[in-house]
Amino acid sequence: MNSKLKVIYLWCWEQSKDDYTKAAALIVSIVLIAMHITWWKLIKRNSRKEKASLPPGPWGLPLIGYLPFLDPELHRCFAQLSLKYGPIVKVYLGSKLCIIFSSPDVAKEVLKEQDVNFADRDIPAAAFVSAYGAVDIAFAPYGEHWRMMRKVCVRELLSYGRLEALYGLRRREVRDMVQSVYTKIGSPIDIGEYAFLAMFNVITSMMWGNTLDGEERRRVTSKFREGKERRMKEVVKYFDQIFDFVINERRKMETQEEDEALKSKDKENKDFLQVLLQLIDQGDQKTPIAITHLKALFVNMTVGGTKTTSTTVEWAMTELLKQPDIMQKAREELDQVVGLNNVVEENHLSKLPYLDAVVKEVLRLHPVGPLLIPRRARESCNVGGYLIPKGAVIFVNTWTIQRDSKYWTDPLEFRPERFLYSNVTWDYNGNDVRYLPFGSGRRICVGIPIAEKVAPYLLASLLHSFDWKLPEGTKLDLSDQFGFELKKKIPLFAVPTPRLVDSTLYNQTR
Repeated sequence: MNSKLKVIYLWCWEQSKDDYTKAAALIVSIVLIAMHITWWKLIKRNSRKEKASLPPGPWGLPLIGYLPFLDPELHRCFAQLSLKYGPIVKVYLGSKLCIIFSSPDVAKEVLKEQDVNFADRDIPAAAFVSAYGAVDIAFAPYGEHWRMMRKVCVRELLSYGRLEALYGLRRREVRDMVQSVYTKIGSPIDIGEYAFLAMFNVITSMMWGNTLDGEERRRVTSKFREGKERRMKEVVKYFDQIFDFVINERRKMETQEEDEALKSKDKENKDFLQVLLQLIDQGDQKTPIAITHLKALFVNMTVGGTKTTSTTVEWAMTELLKQPDIMQKAREELDQVVGLNNVVEENHLSKLPYLDAVVKEVLRLHPVGPLLIPRRARESCNVGGYLIPKGAVIFVNTWTIQRDSKYWTDPLEFRPERFLYSNVTWDYNGNDVRYLPFGSGRRICVGIPIAEKVAPYLLASLLHSFDWKLPEGTKLDLSDQFGFELKKKIPLFAVPTPRLVDSTLYNQTR
């Protein structure tokens, strides 16, 4: 570069004939030299960007990529690839470029430092259909509409005041579950199924309160369960019919002057449907929500909130049956705080640190969303020294991160104590990227306030009310199966025995 600058300077100097011209030539030379240096720096910077390469990864076949070699247990398959290629791996699934991140450092870049660039979702066809064209909160593209939906959820539906006001509905459903289990004393029951039905009833009760009762309620629950077994388009049609029915029933109730509960001026005491219909009727420009948005949110809550929480409870019971000493510690804490002549209430949970640690350890070892919800790069960028192209699908393998021996002592062991005796304040908010059961950043799960209340409440009620054992001749199986959630491959069946002093407590549903 020095020789080029010298040539420029000499040419300008030779063209000058007097002192004035020489001075002008000197200025021109300086400007040209500055421009040349700037140009050279830009070229050098761009060349550095161009040198960034795609992450390493396995070879694939034309058109179909790595699909023929993919293990159905995707979280384990991606974990094996990260052992071979490192914490950032590229893999082509068909023609789609996917990037897998499997360490806290690179996860931090994706979920925190460059969060905005990775705030869009990769939307599968089934999710697009189920979310009414991705107008929900889980799959909606990052932007004004998504921010509006999140605002509605956080401020209007999941605020502390509203969740506290709706505690009576949650309590009713949990007590109904305990009563139902009590009728099966001495017989094996499907823990996951009981937890699922309880959680489904909890969610729908908070969504539309007492809009449905008796036979109508049972019929709607049955329809939802039928819909789970159908193809996505049929499921959406089922859900849509149910939502229309519930909305129409609520509209009828609103016109009945004798319904004092609906006339109540207590804003916090309203269920989710009341709040959303009120927002729609008001036509607030700041929250321009429509019936379609309401339905999409309800799909998120019923599909996302129900199965994920019940799966967590099933995994917790599995681990506790595997290690009776840990179950006993949790029971001793419950007996000390609640007592055997009382029932568990939500306000007991803050006094049960060991139970809280059990739930946190379950979500570490068995995260419900092992790869989170896939994201998409909005623009090309650099992460960990590698080029991440625009449009690449992003997976963060929390299952691998939360089992990494580099960050966790004896990571494959179920040890709730690790969350008790630590100088780190562990929470579900994604502040520490070593622990991401609900994600982190802008697209963190908005349902955390419900999950952190109901999951320990269900578990505490099952542990406090009953002794548990495996059916005769049954071996405990801890195999998992990848899907919408990381569920047990073989459902957990266990036999309950009552342990409360007063048997009338099992019939206490109000």
